[in-house]
Amino acid sequence: MIESKSKRGLLGLESRRPRRRRGLWKPRVGEEYTVRILEISKRGDGVAKVRGLIIFVPGTSPGEEVKVRITKVGKRHAVGEVVEE
Repeated sequence: MIESKSKRGLLGLESRRPRRRRGLWKPRVGEEYTVRILEISKRGDGVAKVRGLIIFVPGTSPGEEVKVRITKVGKRHAVGEVVEE
């Protein structure tokens, strides 16, 4: 007969790692960031990342470093407008 010290050990739960929660950090509308445009999206907007979150910046090209102001925040992305080049 197999004995266990606790129910958690019996079910094998004590070795499980806690899940990493996605989407904990989001920028707020109006915040400004200096970003480097990495690529162009299918819609033609520049794509940058801040702390893993994708930011779409219309009217930019890959390689540009611009200061953007966040205008819209979604679940997995944000949209920004160029403040300074």
